[in-house]
Amino acid sequence: METEQLVIIGSGPAGFCAAIYAARANLSPLVFEGFLSGPGGQLMTTTDVENYPGFPKGILGPELMQEFKNQALRFGTRILTEDVVSVDLSQRPFTIKGEKTEVKAHAIIIATGASAKRLEIEGAGDDQFWQKGVTACAVCDGAAPLFRNQPLYVIGGGDSAVEEAIFLTKFGSRVFLVHRRDQLRASKIMAERALKHPKIEILWNQAIEKIGGDTVVRKVWVKNLVTGEVQERDAAGVFFAIGHQPNTGFLQGQLQTNETGYLIVERGTHTSVEGVFACGDVQDWIYRQAVTAAGTGCMAALDAEKWLVEQGIG
Repeated sequence: METEQLVIIGSGPAGFCAAIYAARANLSPLVFEGFLSGPGGQLMTTTDVENYPGFPKGILGPELMQEFKNQALRFGTRILTEDVVSVDLSQRPFTIKGEKTEVKAHAIIIATGASAKRLEIEGAGDDQFWQKGVTACAVCDGAAPLFRNQPLYVIGGGDSAVEEAIFLTKFGSRVFLVHRRDQLRASKIMAERALKHPKIEILWNQAIEKIGGDTVVRKVWVKNLVTGEVQERDAAGVFFAIGHQPNTGFLQGQLQTNETGYLIVERGTHTSVEGVFACGDVQDWIYRQAVTAAGTGCMAALDAEKWLVEQGIG
């Protein structure tokens, strides 16, 4: 079995940007872009992307990812459309097992991203109103025309939920923070900001039971968990803000993570195992933007190239 210089696990802005830089450095990268896990990352389920530089009129998420992919292919990247089942980082060269393909590699870049946590609410599914008014990123989608001067709902009670609600006040007519409990889990300072904000109303002890509309979200049904009363309310958007889950299960604990499961990187994109690098949302629990993911993809490729040269491989 021939050993690859560099294998990139995952696609999306981070994985494909890493591939572009690695291919231009003559590393001939092999990319496992995923299959069931979703090749192209979270942008494949996003409609208009209006905040990525270079596209002043906006671009559809899938189209942007196809352009990334085309550019990586142009410089000689090889792509396998399958998921990685496991990796063995205990000895070099590393072993990567896909659903159909097994390869060895001197270096690995992990760009598997993170998945937004979503609740099973009627109307929120992929074939219903997901990305038609239901989303999990206010910063990514909040400025969209369908949300402007409309009532918006944020589900959650932590710091992220409060941050998203405050951000959405720039666009919505009113923002309702829906929380299942009678007090926020957010830090005291963040909770106070939400409570004092004139455009935010907190719906205590309540939960969204159903989301409805036509081509986009128009209504939500909110249940009072104390009284059992269900109220139909006008809505243009529902934003999940209950956290993300980094896609690291296939690593089986071989790399150091923080308490919430994100990969820890040092000196740029170096993980706890020499020769393994991480980029994109799998190691970023703060920004989680396409442009920052692409930036760390560039960094990972440069770090990997330098490391391979130092090992006398690149």
